[in-house]
Amino acid sequence: MRLLILGTAAGGGVPQWNCACAGCAAARTEPSLRRRHASIAVEAGEGRWYVVNATPDIGEQIEACAVLHPGPARRTTPIAGVILTDAELDHTLGIPRLREASGLRIVSTGAVRAALSGGLRLDRVLAPYAGLSWTTLPEKDPEELDGGPLEVQGIRVSGKRPRYAAELDEPAGDAWVVALRVRDRRDGKVVVYAPALADWPDDLDRALQDADCVFIDGTFWDDEEPVRSGFTQKTSTQMGHLPITGPNGTAERMAALPAERRLYTHLNNTNGLVHADDAGHRRLAEAGLEVAREGALIEL
Repeated sequence: MRLLILGTAAGGGVPQWNCACAGCAAARTEPSLRRRHASIAVEAGEGRWYVVNATPDIGEQIEACAVLHPGPARRTTPIAGVILTDAELDHTLGIPRLREASGLRIVSTGAVRAALSGGLRLDRVLAPYAGLSWTTLPEKDPEELDGGPLEVQGIRVSGKRPRYAAELDEPAGDAWVVALRVRDRRDGKVVVYAPALADWPDDLDRALQDADCVFIDGTFWDDEEPVRSGFTQKTSTQMGHLPITGPNGTAERMAALPAERRLYTHLNNTNGLVHADDAGHRRLAEAGLEVAREGALIEL
């Protein structure tokens, strides 16, 4: 299995357009510190890739990765579709940017589809450009992706719905936020991608035990970071993100996982980890953990 790391930032990216925090200021001065919204791409077959979450940066993310470029025919693209882990704007605003496609396949839970179709009205807005075809992301048992070598499954991790969908009727039993589990039937390799994590449920823990590569929500370093940074009175946990360190932190549980690669992604602009020389990187490395590097290709 091959994975591309397309972005590693939380909402707004780094720098965020209306923020003058240390992380954003440094990224404006030094372009190498810039981070695009969190996303990966998974190779579903020879020359066919699924993008996991369509961020506002999706055009630039595709252009930054040669294997995702169109060709050899003028309108042939290796982008086979989009898999969504939730319906948040940071993970879906890129869908309209793909409207030049003849059609676009989206894999998501029923709740996510209801939010995008009923809340954002994407089906209606994009119909004159490119029709959307929907495939339900299975939760109970993994299912083949396009009849190829990969199996996909959503692991429920949160009931947090996006603000714009607060008044929508909720599809019975459908998950709003999932971790994506992808298994390659050819060699049994497994990757789990969880960029938003409000809880660490038993189902997720079981899914992580046989994973070879794990991406986990690293939005905030500790629970008080959002309050300390001054942009909210809510803690990390209250905002729907388990912190990396502290009593509810994920670092200890991550360090105990058997996965060969254990990476943090979805970093907020206030998180010190956006700086390559931050001491947090050394603390994570001592535990065998790392921060995902944009543009990296991972082969399992």
